[in-house]
Amino acid sequence: MGQRIASTATALSNDCAHCNLGKLCMPIAVSSEELEQLNDVIQQGRVFDRGDHIFYQDDAFTSCFAVKSGSIKTYTVSEDGEEQVTGFYLPGEILALDSVSMDRYTSCAVALERSSVCEIPLEKLEQLASVIPSLQHHFFQLMSQEIRGSRELAVMLSRNSAEERLASMFVALSKRNERRHLSPYQFRLPMARADLGNYLGLAVETVSRLLTRFAKQGLMDVRGREVTIHDLEGLKAVVTHQTECRHA
Repeated sequence: MGQRIASTATALSNDCAHCNLGKLCMPIAVSSEELEQLNDVIQQGRVFDRGDHIFYQDDAFTSCFAVKSGSIKTYTVSEDGEEQVTGFYLPGEILALDSVSMDRYTSCAVALERSSVCEIPLEKLEQLASVIPSLQHHFFQLMSQEIRGSRELAVMLSRNSAEERLASMFVALSKRNERRHLSPYQFRLPMARADLGNYLGLAVETVSRLLTRFAKQGLMDVRGREVTIHDLEGLKAVVTHQTECRHA
């Protein structure tokens, strides 16, 4: 479909040992010597401007990518050219894990803003995993989380109401920010509402209507892309209440 855009990619100086996101995307139980081996393999902090693609659907699979800064959207394109958003990746998260067992990337990945990613070549990673057992275990865990996340999304889209889908999304974003030691109550929405709606299977108008409802209920506010969650437990209760109603 196309070649990976690399014209704007540059190297940053921080390595895994000095990266404050290292504990999120790499195993904790590694020695300083093992970290040096990882640094030799990983291509640190390549920069992509907004709209640049890291890879395209059906490109030959060679590497996974850890987001260092910014945000990345993944999506697939159907035979008739229709785009389906499949995920959003924030700093400390790894994309293309779903392509590890494939010869080609299963989706496209595009920067939603100026972003930097660390490239993890699979062939070299496999070699290192044979001598660093914790590395192999860590990536198995990450792949398991990816599979679980895909299943949970499929269930959510097939069963949940529009209100529950949107509430679930903001609860998940809150948790992901907390994992990065950021505020779970105030954060910037990385994606446009159109992308958010596409991902959740909702029309943009539905997303806007529900956000207005959540604001009136005192749960949260979204101004532009700035999110403020006033009542996280209340937002979680939207999901719980909807689920209980379906099983009552």
